[in-house]
Amino acid sequence: MSFEWLNDWLPFTFYYLMALLLFLVNLTSWASILFLIPGNWIMVFVSALFYLFMPEHDGTGLSQTVIVIAIVLAGLGEVVEALGSSAGAAKKGASRRAMILALVGTFLLSIVGATVGTPVFPPVGTVLGAIVGGSVGAYLGAYVGEIWKGNLEVDRMEIGRAAFVGRLLGVVGKLAIGVVILVMITIDSLI
Repeated sequence: MSFEWLNDWLPFTFYYLMALLLFLVNLTSWASILFLIPGNWIMVFVSALFYLFMPEHDGTGLSQTVIVIAIVLAGLGEVVEALGSSAGAAKKGASRRAMILALVGTFLLSIVGATVGTPVFPPVGTVLGAIVGGSVGAYLGAYVGEIWKGNLEVDRMEIGRAAFVGRLLGVVGKLAIGVVILVMITIDSLI
């Protein structure tokens, strides 16, 4: 009985098994963005490892071009997320202190929100807690920053609302960029 077919079948199967694993790790990394984990960068890193260690199989494999594009997109995602709450607050005339505290509030309250949301409604509560907590943190940070600065001329609630909305838009923007990275890497690894 000849098992020569195994020589052709095993590399093919192993490659696609690893491509599936890459997709699952990247999908999990993308979801981690909601918890302020740099999921886009994790996708780039894992995909670069895949590129380095997985040999091409019948013309299939990640290309350097896709990795470079993913790096650029991941950087853009960080800018969009980081500037979301600050840009929203700045648009309404917030002080530098309010913008910095909006970022700090985002970070701290997204962790608190995720922690509180987890026991309430495990997977969804964690995600919603992180998003809402981060947005409330941006609001409070901007508001407190204006109080601390002593700015009486500006509408603190309007600045806080702008930081809240900016944070939501920043997360949505980063998630959208992450989807582009995920789809691009998945397609390139399979074709």
